[in-house]
Amino acid sequence: MPVGLIVLMAALMTPLIALAIRGAGPEPTALATFFAFVPVVPVVAVFLWIDRWEPEPGRLLLMAFFWGAGVAALAAAFSSIALNHAWEKVVGTGVGNVLGTVVTAPFVEEGFKGAFLLLLLAVRRRELDGIVDGIVYAGLVGVGFAFSENILYLGTAISENGLHGGFMLFALRCILSPFAHPIFTAMTGLAIGAMSRSSSKARFAYPLFGYLAAVLLHSLWNGSATLLGERGFFLVYLVFMVPVFVAMASVVVWQRRREQRIVATQLPRFVAAGWIAPAEVRYLASLPGRSGWRAAVERQWGHEAAKAVREYQTAVTELAFFYDRWQRGAVGRDAGEWQHDLVTAVTVARTWATMHPHALHTAGSAAGAPPAHSTPEPIS
Repeated sequence: MPVGLIVLMAALMTPLIALAIRGAGPEPTALATFFAFVPVVPVVAVFLWIDRWEPEPGRLLLMAFFWGAGVAALAAAFSSIALNHAWEKVVGTGVGNVLGTVVTAPFVEEGFKGAFLLLLLAVRRRELDGIVDGIVYAGLVGVGFAFSENILYLGTAISENGLHGGFMLFALRCILSPFAHPIFTAMTGLAIGAMSRSSSKARFAYPLFGYLAAVLLHSLWNGSATLLGERGFFLVYLVFMVPVFVAMASVVVWQRRREQRIVATQLPRFVAAGWIAPAEVRYLASLPGRSGWRAAVERQWGHEAAKAVREYQTAVTELAFFYDRWQRGAVGRDAGEWQHDLVTAVTVARTWATMHPHALHTAGSAAGAPPAHSTPEPIS
């Protein structure tokens, strides 16, 4: 992805910062930006940890974050202003504010956030090939959106109620519920990820159901504070949001184990085809085996050799996921070209690794001697 596109998305945060400065002042906005950034690093780290089997391209991950922080946040802000103004004209200011918070914001915000997943599926379909990918990309969009939104809310709180008010809101939004927006959008990402791996005729309805689930959770979250007060907020937090978080974590654990089974199942095929060495199977079949292999290589032969092994491991994983999708009939018309590209990627990655012979020797394979190569069976 072009770096310029990422920069453009990031630049779209500028009007939001200007809006915060206009409403709260420069100093409260500066403090709010610092506070809003605090949860970003640990929450992003969680999603990167989830994405360990098949790490997504760094530029796409950055794009997901800045789509949320720039494109989605800006579009949602101006759309909400316009729609809330319409509500006020129809039902009055008081009811209009409630409808804006409970109805307009969830539908608009989740729509603009979820649009990134649909665009990614349309433009870079090969990069979004499962539920974990959908959750990771959606989560980073949500993190970016929360970052920009927190700047606006925290700036206002600090301006109106001082540091004490800012700290109270910081505790609620950044410490108690930093995963709120990521989890909302992850509903859409989960559904789109499931669609990408499904051959069912009903799969095209999955994104709609995921979006509606995201809207429902978001509306419930907003309504708990707006309609039920502080006690209602904590009640909804404990009764609904905590179980949803646990359920999402369970889905992630289940999917990661499923990904491990997929890789382990496909590795014998790759050995028979001559794409990997038999001795590498036990190192490629588990995350501890992979990380141990890389750590041993880096310790003995340096960072470049370990990087070569990482690229090789990722290429093997992508090929395994492809074959799993193909076997279930979830690959499109470009299956043959896709297969060729992935096999080539494995071959190139292994060739790069053999430039650091000890990297493969560490895994127990012949020092730099690639296994015999065979042509993959054609896919129609």
